[in-house]
Amino acid sequence: MPTDPAITTFPDGWDSEACLVGGRWVERRPRRPEVAERLRTETWLMPWLAPQLPLPVPVPAVVADDPLVVRHVVVPGEPLGAPLAAHGRRLGAFLRALHAADTTEAVRRGVPARERTCHERADMVREFTSRVLPLLPAERRRPASALLAQVAALPARTLVHGDLGPEHVLARNGQLTGVIDFGDVHIGDPAIDLAWALHATPPAFADALATAYPVTPQLRQHALIWHQLGPWYEVTHGLDLDERDTVRSGLDGVLARLPASA
Repeated sequence: MPTDPAITTFPDGWDSEACLVGGRWVERRPRRPEVAERLRTETWLMPWLAPQLPLPVPVPAVVADDPLVVRHVVVPGEPLGAPLAAHGRRLGAFLRALHAADTTEAVRRGVPARERTCHERADMVREFTSRVLPLLPAERRRPASALLAQVAALPARTLVHGDLGPEHVLARNGQLTGVIDFGDVHIGDPAIDLAWALHATPPAFADALATAYPVTPQLRQHALIWHQLGPWYEVTHGLDLDERDTVRSGLDGVLARLPASA
């Protein structure tokens, strides 16, 4: 724990340790080797991507190699707590610009390509099938299996944030001020970035975003699939850490979001 009053630690993240240094810089350190790879990718990708986006984003640089430490200027604002229609319009424009980025250049800068996304998605489906599905009530396993089959068939063609939720969308004084945490950026399904925005926000926000993007009926349906899948990650995270409350919370979320029948 840092004792320097100029250093403020953030709450523990799943992937990285982070702290605010001197009120200006965010420093991040990976918790696992695969996270280090993703942090380095951000240092190659974000200087190219940031100028193409209509909201501020982190632009990290390596400041130490062993152990790895990356640093970026803090993006101001607080996690979005009360999404408004104006926020939806701004975020819709942001996602439209992000999803229009050149995927070939993004892959050249280290972003996982489509083939890797498809391989990792197949691994994820197998893991959820073996570890989460058996924990569900027998009568809910059929729609759960159908959901996993739908996930496996989703496209992978667009540069995506990969973990977009209210904790990564920042606002201040009624205005969006930035989008953070690009550690899961990859070539994937654009609908993954629309899951929370369309299916877990007030109608005025979701409708404004859908218009600004714009969202097709197919994208909306794919976003619902990703939204339904969200709690499955919480279950496996709880299993990995032997945290029973996290597992229970995740399972409750899985059941709440599953359709009644396949």
